Amino acid sequence: MGKQMTEMLKGTLEGIVLAILAVRSAYGYEITAWLRDQGFADIAEGTVYALLVRIEQRGFVDVEKVPSEKGPPRKVYSLNTQGRDHLEEFWRTWSFLSERLEQLHRGGN
Repeated sequence: MGKQMTEMLKGTLEGIVLAILAVRSAYGYEITAWLRDQGFADIAEGTVYALLVRIEQRGFVDVEKVPSEKGPPRKVYSLNTQGRDHLEEFWRTWSFLSERLEQLHRGGN
């Protein structure tokens, strides 16, 4: 992944993870694996885990510890009402920005 892609991804990764959690609950490694399957091969697990800690602290997710077949219990994250509201704001902002960028790309019309 190039530097420009990495920088853009930093600004949108929270919204991407919230969108994943809007579809279904997941634990950190599942989220990382899904992102890699979607072509974000360079995303480090540590980046996703740090983001999950932040969105948990901000109250966007509910966390349930579930037993794991291998090792300690896993933290499974579920998007809650506050997280859904934040995700809706993310999509509104994304729409605004992408429309303006597309206008610039087409020559400013």
